[in-house]
Amino acid sequence: MNVTGFVSFLAQFPAARVLAGLPETTHPVYAWVVALWILLFGIAYGRLAFINTQERLFVQIGAAGKCSFFCLLVVFTLRGELPSWAPLAGVGDLLFAGLFLLWLWQTRSAPRAAAMNDQA
Repeated sequence: MNVTGFVSFLAQFPAARVLAGLPETTHPVYAWVVALWILLFGIAYGRLAFINTQERLFVQIGAAGKCSFFCLLVVFTLRGELPSWAPLAGVGDLLFAGLFLLWLWQTRSAPRAAAMNDQA
């Protein structure tokens, strides 16, 4: 999913942003910054999926970022600054935010339990 986001924000592909209901024009520096952040976070999410550690803070930041992106699309759509279908571009992010929050909820006591076991 983040690879798709990366490509759609590349300066060379303004048509991909238009298809998603996002603004077509922006300075290439801003487009590259956003594209690279999306790609780097995607790599980090992939890494977390395959290592045996709990990086709760990173997952919390990821959930907040993905939820925020969807919310921004909704707000700008309601203000009439984006087309009505623009929030559809963020549905995947909203779903992943939900999965991240579910994981955080399910593992909420794990750090405390591990700390207690270390003390015993």
